[in-house]
Amino acid sequence: MKSELAEMALDQKHTMLDEDAPDSVPVPHALVPHLDETAILLDIDGTLLDLMPTPREVWVPPGLSETLNRLVQRTSGALALVSGRSLNDIDLIFAPDVFRAVAGHGAEMRLSVDNEADDVHAPPLDKELKRRLAAIAKLSPGILLEDKGYSLALHYRLAPHAEKAIYESVSLIRADLPNAPIEVLPGKFVCEIKHSGFTKASGVRELMKHEPFKGRRPLFIGDDVTDETVFAIMPDMDGLSFSVGRRAMGVNGHFDAPADVRMFLARLLDPKA
Repeated sequence: MKSELAEMALDQKHTMLDEDAPDSVPVPHALVPHLDETAILLDIDGTLLDLMPTPREVWVPPGLSETLNRLVQRTSGALALVSGRSLNDIDLIFAPDVFRAVAGHGAEMRLSVDNEADDVHAPPLDKELKRRLAAIAKLSPGILLEDKGYSLALHYRLAPHAEKAIYESVSLIRADLPNAPIEVLPGKFVCEIKHSGFTKASGVRELMKHEPFKGRRPLFIGDDVTDETVFAIMPDMDGLSFSVGRRAMGVNGHFDAPADVRMFLARLLDPKA
């Protein structure tokens, strides 16, 4: 019998589509006529970068760094990466470039690229809890464990058959620790367990209170279930949101693949687009 958690995770994957969602993305400058009034918020994996068999295999395609840095200049710095990855991981991927970011599903935030004192970090997960969760990786070869400190992710792209067993094991641990302040995030071939109380949406809300984002219209692009919290708050900010690879609920349109997102961002810089 499937556990409640396993069923919930699978249900989320089947219900995150909206048959009434727009089929295409408008011409860039019809969508964003004034970059100096816009805040650009971008997920990384599956949105800016193509998904790979393991998280460490992702790479930044030629031209993307130049596009992002030019957008930073055109928006007076109001560009941020919004990711489940840690700040350290993001910096390793985009090195030597450093960008403002909401990282770790809202657990970390970089408000300034010049002053590390402005960085925000959530407390780490309990060590014993992490030890128990980490043991789940032994269920099958191909399950990759990623310890972010404030969360723990179990990647199973190389072991898709283990999905049910992973969620059932997590469910048993949660049942044994009903008062633990944790949340389970199902994603694309990943199960992540993090502190409750923060999300990508809570991180974006906080980010938008600070310069240079304050007072601007946000444009968010994401692809995964965890990005849906941000999709949901964009109307509150008069913002726009777009999904990648699927037609998510409540978005203004969607892109077919990360390559289309990269092309769209490059066209924002082209006055003839």
